[in-house]
Amino acid sequence: MPEPTPVLPEVLAQIRTLPPSDRPLVICDVDEVILHLIAHLEDYLHQRDLKFLKHEYRFTGNIARREDDVPLQADEVRQHLIWFFDEVSHEQDMVPGASAALNDLAQGWDIVLLTNLPGGHNKPRRERLLAGMGIPYPVLTNSGPKGGAVAVLAANRPGPVVFIDDSPTNHKSVNASLPSAAQIQFIADPRFRAAVEPEAHIDLLTGDWQETAVFIDNLLRSRA
Repeated sequence: MPEPTPVLPEVLAQIRTLPPSDRPLVICDVDEVILHLIAHLEDYLHQRDLKFLKHEYRFTGNIARREDDVPLQADEVRQHLIWFFDEVSHEQDMVPGASAALNDLAQGWDIVLLTNLPGGHNKPRRERLLAGMGIPYPVLTNSGPKGGAVAVLAANRPGPVVFIDDSPTNHKSVNASLPSAAQIQFIADPRFRAAVEPEAHIDLLTGDWQETAVFIDNLLRSRA
């Protein structure tokens, strides 16, 4: 089992700007959960004669040149992801139902968006995009596993905490750092979702916001 992850100083500084609250908390990822990622990334790759080798949750070793199927080196993959977010992070499409579900949940829950976003300069553009979609919740930018940030966000809150993310790595990190959190693995792309075998700590695997909202509502009712 992974060790608990410490919160990064730059993320802790963002968390400290949030007002104190004792309400239940939903900590929600953005890419492939609120905003489509895979579809946009495939378009980006195809425009550069690149492709996914498999529809599975890894980038390094899974992005290759179309003509010879040779995977890109890790540093090339990282650079392409930086370029992708620089070019696309201000115009990603919303996953259907995300805004309505989050706004309904906000009646009973605090909502914080915790996103791994290369390049801090892209944060304001992402905040404007989400706000324009009717998703005005605080956006915290992280790097790497999210367990430490989730544990700090949940500290001193008596109510339940829900973590929504697509990444198996982030879910393992949260399970190590805050095992009491309810964990929803949300993957909008059906091909990538079908390739995932959910770990035991995953309470719901879904790509549907209505199902997600019902699950979270029931969770709060069961603990009332």
